[in-house]
Amino acid sequence: MLALLQRIKASNVTLKGDLEFVNNWQYFKPSAHHDQLTTTGPYAGTLSAFAAGTKLRTRYFSLLTIPPLPHFPLNLWASDCTRVRETARYFATGFLGLDWDSSSLKTAAATAQLHIIPETPDRGGDTLTPGDTCLKYRQDMQTGHDYGLIQLSKFRSTYLPAIAARFQAQNPGIRFAYGELYSMQEMCGFEILVRGSSPWCDVFTQEDWLNFEYARDVLHYYRAGPGNRFGPVMGSLWLNATAELLKTGPEAAGRLFFSFVHDGDIIPLLAALDLFPTVEPLPVTHRAPSSRAWRTSQIVPMNGRIIFERLTCNPTSRNTSKGGGVHHVPADEHFIRINVNDGIVSLPSCASGPGSSCPLEEFLTLVRQREEKVGDFRTVCGLEAGAPAKITFLHQ
Repeated sequence: MLALLQRIKASNVTLKGDLEFVNNWQYFKPSAHHDQLTTTGPYAGTLSAFAAGTKLRTRYFSLLTIPPLPHFPLNLWASDCTRVRETARYFATGFLGLDWDSSSLKTAAATAQLHIIPETPDRGGDTLTPGDTCLKYRQDMQTGHDYGLIQLSKFRSTYLPAIAARFQAQNPGIRFAYGELYSMQEMCGFEILVRGSSPWCDVFTQEDWLNFEYARDVLHYYRAGPGNRFGPVMGSLWLNATAELLKTGPEAAGRLFFSFVHDGDIIPLLAALDLFPTVEPLPVTHRAPSSRAWRTSQIVPMNGRIIFERLTCNPTSRNTSKGGGVHHVPADEHFIRINVNDGIVSLPSCASGPGSSCPLEEFLTLVRQREEKVGDFRTVCGLEAGAPAKITFLHQ
């Protein structure tokens, strides 16, 4: 976007029509803050993270206070990126309170400890960011990481020409490339995060925005989601580790586990679960119907999250008897419920439990079946036999 603004300035063209405001518009973010957690405006990343922690405290904090009391400090995990680490810290402050950080307090009385997991290729399967460690995913220029950009380019060519023609008619002295037009649409959301509003949002029509929304769907679906052959196997790492914790149960494994990653690392998990299935791959020659299940704006919005809840139910016994007969009390039943951005989402093939949950044993069977289908991480990713095969750090 900065390159575009510099090109406009160098052209000595005074923009008219929809883009007239750009003549006096100033870029809103210092270069030192690029790719960092936003700290200003009503939608600041710092505020969103803190608010999310406060909100989830009202829902889950009792798990830390009911007997038997869990071991402290509580372990948290974040991938090694500044904005991810800061997100984790602001969330923890909202959830646990101001004095949670043992590294700053230098005391054993601290509530939690944040563990930073490097985003380096040598981590193999022992990572929160498998897109950095899956060798073939990074090397395959056609069906690996860049597949999302390839498919995005195809769809952008179906709607950006009309926008280019509209701007060209208003400003004959300058032509805009498709990538520049797309960056203008991106600027709407980025500026809103920092300033609370953006004139870029008024440049485009409702139809333009529906196409942009779908363009983002296409990008993530094919970059690391169900449309990418590496997506499900990358997501299987965290899914398998979490399934093992859910199987072990809170008494032995722990009651709360928080991991903080990029949106691009949540998407493979959804692909591994096949949580938002599509009958056919997303088309790139036209926009899919609005009824489509895969919508990036709902699946991984800013401050997006996915929560696995382990429910325990004690069913009322139906084996009653009179006189001196024995009253049978059935064992507790366990279920897994999935919460995506504060909405319960049922697994397509398993929702027979309370609240659209899945019986624990059926969930574990489903995870095993998915693992068999997507393959072994080291094998699919072309890693050496001695590379780490799974996540080992998720434990309290």
